[in-house]
Amino acid sequence: MLYNEKDQRFKRYTITSALPYANGPVHIGHLAGVYVPADIYARYLRSQGEEVLFIGGSDEHGVPITIKARKEGCTPQDIVDRYHTIIKDSFQELGISFDIYSRTSSPEHHETAAAYFKKLYEEGKFVEKVAQQYYDEEAKQFLADRYITGTCPHCGNERAYGDQCEACGTSLNATDLINPKSMLSGSKPVLRETKHWFLPLDQDEPWLREWILEQHKSDWKSNVYGQCKSWIDAGLQPRAVTRDLDWGVKVPIEGADGKVLYVWFDAPIGYISFTKQHCGADWEKWWKSQDTKLVHFIGKDNIVFHCIIFPSMLKAEGSYILPQNVPANEFLNLEGDKISTSRNWAVWLHEYLKDFPGKQDVLRYTLCSNAPETKDNDFTWKDFQLKNNSELVAILGNFVNRTVVLTHKFFEGKVPAQGTLSEADMEVVKELASYPERIGRSLELYRFREAVSEMMNLARLGNKYLTDTEPWKLIKTDPERTATVLNLALQICANLAILCEPFLPFSTAKLQKMLNFEGKHAWREAGNASLLAEGTQLNPAELLFEKIEDSAIDAQVNRLLETKRQNELNAWSPSEVKKEVAFEDFGKMDIRVGTVLECCKVPKADKLLQFKIEDGMGTRTIVSGIAKFYPEPEKLVGMQVCFIANFAPRKLKGVESQGMILSAEDKDGRLVLITPSQMVTPGCNVG
Repeated sequence: MLYNEKDQRFKRYTITSALPYANGPVHIGHLAGVYVPADIYARYLRSQGEEVLFIGGSDEHGVPITIKARKEGCTPQDIVDRYHTIIKDSFQELGISFDIYSRTSSPEHHETAAAYFKKLYEEGKFVEKVAQQYYDEEAKQFLADRYITGTCPHCGNERAYGDQCEACGTSLNATDLINPKSMLSGSKPVLRETKHWFLPLDQDEPWLREWILEQHKSDWKSNVYGQCKSWIDAGLQPRAVTRDLDWGVKVPIEGADGKVLYVWFDAPIGYISFTKQHCGADWEKWWKSQDTKLVHFIGKDNIVFHCIIFPSMLKAEGSYILPQNVPANEFLNLEGDKISTSRNWAVWLHEYLKDFPGKQDVLRYTLCSNAPETKDNDFTWKDFQLKNNSELVAILGNFVNRTVVLTHKFFEGKVPAQGTLSEADMEVVKELASYPERIGRSLELYRFREAVSEMMNLARLGNKYLTDTEPWKLIKTDPERTATVLNLALQICANLAILCEPFLPFSTAKLQKMLNFEGKHAWREAGNASLLAEGTQLNPAELLFEKIEDSAIDAQVNRLLETKRQNELNAWSPSEVKKEVAFEDFGKMDIRVGTVLECCKVPKADKLLQFKIEDGMGTRTIVSGIAKFYPEPEKLVGMQVCFIANFAPRKLKGVESQGMILSAEDKDGRLVLITPSQMVTPGCNVG
């Protein structure tokens, strides 16, 4: 049974997960924020016997796709075909149990989205406006939101987009940006008039205020409610639902040449078009029946679109249900820094699956137990290793392994008789019975961290029971009592084989096979101590989880460090030119070429090298702070260098330096000696 009384009135569940842009692979931030919790929720409801439709798909329109195509010199269709396949396959390998995973470039979606727009247009639900829009005079085209960058007026981020600042999460209009710049030409765009159709959110404000701020004040997460309240209190404005682009769903009316549906109008209709593809004529019950619960799983950057804009679209059409809940998560950071696709600062799912084969559940568990439910959270590889080694291996895996191994050792691998339960056994049975509700209620309230913690607590209960009863000692004096202990331990294992499934589907399948307990099991079966019949033959024990060694973690950390180094190099730009000086001032410096006769490190000075240089008039000593860049100074002998000859001598670590050797600082901070391109006579002037 469901433990949330509000849910008991629903006959079915429509679960949507935000559509990832098909301009790159999926990373752990997407998984923690949306797909892992959505999958856990869907799997749980199915185990409760509920009718569930879990919808996913690739968002294949919008400016990020066209930007990617432009950079790679290919078509947008090439981009979406490539990444849709990568995303879909990696989701499947991680066990995300979509009933359908489709794509918005499909003909069925184009037809559904165009028809939706046309119906609202014909019913007068849009406002037609001629508006000022940025235009790139060099590229000779209007600029969609994502083709414009500038400074966010709220947080000062200099790389905000025309529709959103990814640093602070604020939704924007392109005209809000400070110092806007075209991503096509780099020039400053100008405003020109163009015609678009707008969804009149200002007219929807009264019912949105009632629906969100009153009806869902107590059951929506505080971050969702707070962001919606902020938008509504600031006063809603009409939102354009068309764009000047050539990639997307064409606006299906006369006078709209060169225009497509705004991706945030088009994409959520994908939930509906994908339902039609999957269900055929039976699709409407998932979207139009009052006994259907609609739940959107999204990240916090999508709250406004799923809580205000999409509901306004559904309400305008008139026959659709509205979402009952939108359990948006905050952002997941990586090693203390914000995940960024442009900086390649991410753990990509398809790469993880190659680097850690067979460890899908380790990632699912780590992301769920560390989910950013109420605030931004951080993923670190050391914590990932700790979750695996100290929890999955040492608690859950250890309990199951000990129980099955001891049963094979003492009872030929057959479930022994339960016999008479002691008072302590009865306490364990009583606590065992509470776990289905404890875990289930947490899931129904979208508290996934709490739920997975309770799941692990059940494994802790089993471990403690074995430690307290010590069946490996008890067998010598009381085989009958040992049988009772191992029977009860096996019953806990069988309960785990049901209650772990939403979180750890791959490990659960292995556990069920070991227990000879395979097949679908309803949630309502869990909580009792008689799931495994006496005499059931267990299969050989196998490890559910394996320890992850330091070397595997070090490889991932080193990969990120190299990424960070590359990002720093890519971000390098020359320093500003110093204040203008007269040519005469430059002429005062006497720059010459000399030949290195000797070179060695200065004692007790890690940074200093001591040069003996032939300068055409004799020799001179010069000290230079480049030791760490030239660890073998003797190899510099015979090289020619440029130096300033008329600096006053000064002592460095007790050595008198008679000039300054010239070097250039590269973008990685490395100092490189300035040398002539070919050998010249020592003492030659440079100028």
